[in-house]
Amino acid sequence: MAADLGPENPLPPLVNERELHEVSYAEGVPQDMLEQIAYGHLPNILPYTIQDGYTRHRYEQKLKVAILENETLKATFLLDYGGRLWSLLHKPSGRDLVTVNPVFQPANLALRNAWFSGGVEWNIGTIGHTPFTCSPMFAAQVTAADGTPILRLYEWERIRQVPYQLDFHLPDDSDMLYVHARILNPHEHDVAMYWWSNIAVPESEDTRVVVPADKTYRFAYHKELNILPVPEFDGEDRSYTSISKRAVDYFFHLEDGQRPWIAALNGEGTGLVQTSTDLLKGRKLFLWGTGQGGKHWQDFLSEPDHPYLEIQAGLARTQLEHLRMPAQTEWDWLEAYGLMEADPKAIHGDDWAKSRAEVESRLERNLPRAGMNLELEKARSWQDQIPDEILHMGSGWAYLEEKRRSQNHEKAFAPKGLIFPETSLEEAQTPWLELLETGEFPKTFDETKPSFMVQKEWRERLEASLAKDSDNWTAHLQLGIMQSYQGEIAKAKSSWQTSLNLQDNAWAHRNLAVLESEAGKPEKAAEHLKKAQKLKPKLIPLAVELGTAMLKAGQTKDWLELCQTLAPEVKDHGRIRFIEAQAALKETELAIVEAFFADNVVIADLREGATQLTDLWYDYHAVRLSQKEGVAVDEALKQRVEKEFPIPEQFDFRMLES
Repeated sequence: MAADLGPENPLPPLVNERELHEVSYAEGVPQDMLEQIAYGHLPNILPYTIQDGYTRHRYEQKLKVAILENETLKATFLLDYGGRLWSLLHKPSGRDLVTVNPVFQPANLALRNAWFSGGVEWNIGTIGHTPFTCSPMFAAQVTAADGTPILRLYEWERIRQVPYQLDFHLPDDSDMLYVHARILNPHEHDVAMYWWSNIAVPESEDTRVVVPADKTYRFAYHKELNILPVPEFDGEDRSYTSISKRAVDYFFHLEDGQRPWIAALNGEGTGLVQTSTDLLKGRKLFLWGTGQGGKHWQDFLSEPDHPYLEIQAGLARTQLEHLRMPAQTEWDWLEAYGLMEADPKAIHGDDWAKSRAEVESRLERNLPRAGMNLELEKARSWQDQIPDEILHMGSGWAYLEEKRRSQNHEKAFAPKGLIFPETSLEEAQTPWLELLETGEFPKTFDETKPSFMVQKEWRERLEASLAKDSDNWTAHLQLGIMQSYQGEIAKAKSSWQTSLNLQDNAWAHRNLAVLESEAGKPEKAAEHLKKAQKLKPKLIPLAVELGTAMLKAGQTKDWLELCQTLAPEVKDHGRIRFIEAQAALKETELAIVEAFFADNVVIADLREGATQLTDLWYDYHAVRLSQKEGVAVDEALKQRVEKEFPIPEQFDFRMLES
């Protein structure tokens, strides 16, 4: 069963939904880590669009997959969803080594909003779940000189403007799946880089995560980075994930020279082991915790009774860091995934050193460290080989970049083994292709296929087109987005005002509203959004932003009146219902709030860690009791409400249980 991804949001993401880089640090955090945490920040995720058009309605669908298998393993990849390794079936035992989600259900956890759980996700570019997690990848078939079939997945990452590729191979006699990852920096300058392979594995009460480390950097929703011993602290062995009530990240410190690996093993000492060559030195454990919020999140992403945790591998020690990738360089490494069968007494004994040694010795027997390096050299021998066949198309942005570079007589950005054909072009690239070929930007904006650019070379072309034709409202609109991305707020405001002067349009009104909101002027933001909403009355993201702005401006009564005029498909949307309920509480229109909860309204794209539903629930009951009993809403009443009216599980998404 799968939910539709839905339409992309045509409103450019001019600000981050939340600040990912605010961290407090314990003493002893290494200086190089602090420097890397401070490096590579972005104002937003442009040029990508937001993917928030999904719902909770699921039905039977066919998903495009590629399969690589031998006598031992069968690996299945989702081609339309970031090349996710969806399943890694160990055929002799019938055991899937990764968590296979029985449904495809997006939720708001990724850089572009939509994310889904399960399998192995390949995250590149900047902190967070990759822009490609719910987008297609190029897939090609390559055949090595010895006849080994290779599945190649690749794309052009638009934030860092780098190509990357993943070559998967599974030799006939191998019980490990090999992944050769490669990132290329084609620029004459350094770029900030990020990579984490996120591996979902089944969680049980006796699951133990074993990793060659004696200390960890813990990071949780309170945004504090602490240094703690592994595996035990506060009197409990935290390598058993069912110990923790709340969601938490553990970034393990592997000493230099230590072979990097991580394993999640059940009570029988069986489970997945992941290892890599040395460049991929980071290892992490993420768990949702056993609290109500964590359980609810797992159910929200899947179905009841499918608990999982994530073991992960990355370029840096933590996911708070970007690394500096030098100009004109490439980074590559080899990962291996397979079954680990270890002695359960050693794994679950009291001696952490013996547990580690048991996994490491068995890993060394099954796949020697020297053998990994040899496999890496083999993979490098075919990394530039031209594919036999392209199996699946990614986006057309790479072809567009190739064409731009060719026209400018610049060097190619990708090796010959990565083919980005003209047939990959889609409607989203059409306006930029027209600018490239004619020097003019089209005077239309297609909200069904929104597209944006922030690359300086495209800004230069857009400005050149405006020098010839200054009456192009869409060109001014797009230029303002580029200027805003660079922090040139006054210029962006001028460009969007010029766009409005030329053509009254919802998009410039909305963008100006963002600037007014960021400047602390919610009333002005609301006025622009009201004008935008009149022009696009059925655009749900615009209505959501309008409602949010009106609440911020204290216009709760006006918002409640406006809600009655909205089109049914807008008014019934989960977020609109929620904003209406928030406004109703302010106006003590308690029947509206009561109806919101009675109808079990679902906010499909509720953000990870969000507490707004919890706040609404408790505030509603506090106001209700205040009216009923004639008492003040004070701390005593709030404490009473929490005891007498515990929040129902379906509304509890909190991640900060003690």
